[in-house]
Order: sequence, then structure tokens, then C-alpha cells
Amino acid sequence: MNFDVTPVEVVTREFVVVILAGFGNELLPLTGEHGDEPCPKALLPISNKPMLDYPLSWVEQSGIKDVLLICPSSHRPAISHYIHSQSSSASFSSVHIDLQTFDESQELSAGTCSVLRHFANRIKEDFILIPCDFIPPPSLPLSKLLNKFRTDTMSDGSIVTSCWYEHNPDKQTTPDEWGSPAQPTPIVWDHLTGTLLYVDSPHETDKNSDELELRMTLLSRYPQAKLSSRLLDSHVYVCKRAVLDLLAQKTRFDSLREDFFPWLCKLQYQSTKREKYATSIRIGIIIHRADDGFAIRVNNLPAYLEANRHFVADTSIGDFTRVEEKSTIKKSTIGKHCVIGKMVKIVGCVLLDHCVISDGAKLDGCILGNSTTVGSKAELVRCVTQAGYEVKDNESVRHEKLDISDWAAQPEDSEGDVEDSTGEEESDEDED
Repeated sequence: MNFDVTPVEVVTREFVVVILAGFGNELLPLTGEHGDEPCPKALLPISNKPMLDYPLSWVEQSGIKDVLLICPSSHRPAISHYIHSQSSSASFSSVHIDLQTFDESQELSAGTCSVLRHFANRIKEDFILIPCDFIPPPSLPLSKLLNKFRTDTMSDGSIVTSCWYEHNPDKQTTPDEWGSPAQPTPIVWDHLTGTLLYVDSPHETDKNSDELELRMTLLSRYPQAKLSSRLLDSHVYVCKRAVLDLLAQKTRFDSLREDFFPWLCKLQYQSTKREKYATSIRIGIIIHRADDGFAIRVNNLPAYLEANRHFVADTSIGDFTRVEEKSTIKKSTIGKHCVIGKMVKIVGCVLLDHCVISDGAKLDGCILGNSTTVGSKAELVRCVTQAGYEVKDNESVRHEKLDISDWAAQPEDSEGDVEDSTGEEESDEDED
């Protein structure tokens, strides 16, 4: 008998997604350690859903199956547990996540270029770089960036497609102690071809902070170029594999936006320099306007509070949270397993899981880390607490970032004062 055997076709992956989940130093004290346990930035909840869920959902909707998720070594146990938990595996069953770690400290973190060089051997094809803190709107599907990249690479050899967005910040301001919101980066692009031509860098700003220097060769080649100082970098880049080859040559580059892309932009209109590299050099750009939907990078405290407020029409209360009688909660997000006592007033706040708010306490515009305890009749106004922080009864604090180190030092100081006052004889004996 003759059997027609259909040859097996090997399907080559077109893209792999690389999601970077760093320490989140700009979100301290929320991302500070709780005892010996880290508090990963990627798992901070936004509207009672881990931050990491938003980029993963974006990726899954695009049909891409493979994700390389890179995080600090100390965060691996918590992130791995979440990825393999029932809620996460059910939500992203079609996505294969390869969790990898890099060794660095919270005080000295590696730049994106360094991380990509380190994991270059795991990236065999074109890749999409996504930060764990970017929240895209429904009107900006990842497929829009991919299609732009596909078109540009086929037509004129684009090596990167970048995504910039416009953001109208929340009118409700946050204290200066929380740090500044993300600032827009001046860029120049050609609207006709969708080409990014110039990205302002700290080096250029240091030379002349009041003026923008553009070469005549750029303006003559792109006479209808546009300039904007209102756009933010999403840090989402669709890249050719050749980007990693260039990074291998440029070992001094640490940041993609501050080092690599400003250099890459210059190569587009400097033919003598461009000829040194055996690849086409062009950066495509997609711009998302604020009127087309809310987009934000949650990489600082003001953005974290704003993102939570955006996704909650009035109030969201997590599972297994208990709210006692005569308490008022408005425009707030309350995490899971929290206990809200009697006659508590909470307005415009974000409470992470396992917080305990005692009777009569008042919270206004605060972010409380996991397992924060607020004493009875205490009052907090626009404060952020580290996980495990304890606010005393009747204590009143305004516009502060409250760290465990500050709170933990108080009992020791008071104990020392008692010892000093109880007897000078003991200290004399010790000196002898």
C-alpha cells in the first residue's frame, strides 16, 4: 500500500517578547523589603491586579506565544510562584514564560543595554522589548507596532520601531517628597515616513539645556520634520536581532533611550558613519495621542497612584477584606485580606494586601504597602509606607515616605533613654 506522507513544516518563531522587571527604585518605599522578603515591582497591584498582568495580556492578545521574563535574582521565587499560580496560569495559558534572573543589587542596577547583552544568546530572532510597568490602552494593540515594523523592515530596512505616547497627567498633585512625575523627552520625527530622527539625551541637555541643536543634514533630508516636547517614551521597542549585534560592538552604552537610540538616530543621516555597520539603520515611530486612550508607565509613585485611580470608578475592595460599621471609603483601592475598623475614613487611597486600619483612623491620598498597620485615631495625609510599617495610635503624619528603618529605630532610642535615666552607676561600672 502507498501512503502519502505530508512533510512536516517547521514553523519558525517570528518574535520573542522580552519583559524587563527591575527593582523599581522610583517606587520606594513600596518596593522595599518586608523583613527578608522582597516586594517585586512587577507584582505591585494596580486595581487589585498585578502590574505584570497588563503587559502579559497585551502580548497574549497579539498572538505571540513566547516570553522571556527577566528579573533580579531575589525576586525570582515570588514572581515564579505567581506565574505558576492557578490565577495566572489560567489567564495566560497560551503564553510560554521563560523566567530568567540577573544578579544585581537595588543600589546598583544594570542598564537595559547591559541586560540585553547578557541574555543575547537566548534571543535568536527579532524581539519586542517591553517594561513590566507599561499599561497600554485598548486602542493601542501590540499588533499595530508589529505591523508597522513588518512594513518598514520590508520596504526600507528599519531596524527598530519605537512607541511614544502623550499623557495628560492627573490634576491631583502629589507631594514633592514622593518624587517628580516622568518628564517628556524632546524628540524630532518625520511624519511622512514615520521615522524617529532625534532623541534628546542627558549629554545634549548638559551641553545646552535651553536650546536644541539639529544638524542641517537632518533638516535638508527631512524638511517637514516635526518637533515635540510633550511625548513620553513607552520603552516598548520592536527590534531586529541585529540590534544585539550593534550593542555587542558598543559596550560603553548602558541605556537604550539615553545612549543607544540617540546614537542610532545620528547614523540615519550621517552616511560616512553609517557605512561602518553592515546593516540598515532606521528607527520607525508610532505616536499614541492622549485623546485615543489612557496610556502610562507606572515607574514612579505619582504614576502608581494615578493608574489606580484611573481604573477605579469609585472604590474597589479585594477578596476577604472586612469593613466594619460606620466606615467611609471613597475613590480608593483596597487590597485582599485587609481589616478596616469602625468609623474609619479613607479617601483617594491605595491599600495593598493585609493592611489593618484601626478604629477612627483617617487616610487621605495615601499608598500603604503590604501589611501596614495604622493605629486607632491616627491620621495620614498623602503618605507612602513600606510593607510592614506600623503607625501608632493618635499619630498624625503628612506628606512623608515612611520606611521601616525609621519606625524600627524608635523603640531602640526610647529604650536607650530609659537605661540612661535609670542609673548612672551602671554606666560608671561599665567604664571601670
